[in-house]
Amino acid sequence: MRHGKKFNHLGRKKGHREALLRNMANSLIEHKRINTTIAKAKALRVFVEPIITKSKDNTTHSRRVVFSKLQNKYAVSELFETVADKVADRPGGYTRIIKTGFRKGDGAEMAMIELVDFNESLLNAAGSTPGKRTRRGRRSKATAAVAAASQEE
Repeated sequence: MRHGKKFNHLGRKKGHREALLRNMANSLIEHKRINTTIAKAKALRVFVEPIITKSKDNTTHSRRVVFSKLQNKYAVSELFETVADKVADRPGGYTRIIKTGFRKGDGAEMAMIELVDFNESLLNAAGSTPGKRTRRGRRSKATAAVAAASQEE
């Protein structure tokens, strides 16, 4: 039975697990994207999303609470200056987990976890979507006739 099993222990004792999640959260905030296993990525999402929510309120108390979790003043300043500005209007869901296949050495399932508002290529693709397209991508008869007429001239 799994009564009361709220989170993945990741095969580590409490101190080791907290240090692992703290280091991964610091790396995620600094680099905006990291590669890890799926289990660690899911555990990291549960750990880091409340911290990002706390960073939206830039007060001394919230900075101290976040610092107690991260223990890295550079990550805290990065979080409150750049990350909090980008996620200010987002009501949650600050991270995205993308499966990337299997690790060659042991076959562990790998994933990339990233901060949603910092993926520039995805944001540019979403912002520059053309008009409605059909599934087959074929031109309509009227468009084909206009294209043929312009080629004849």
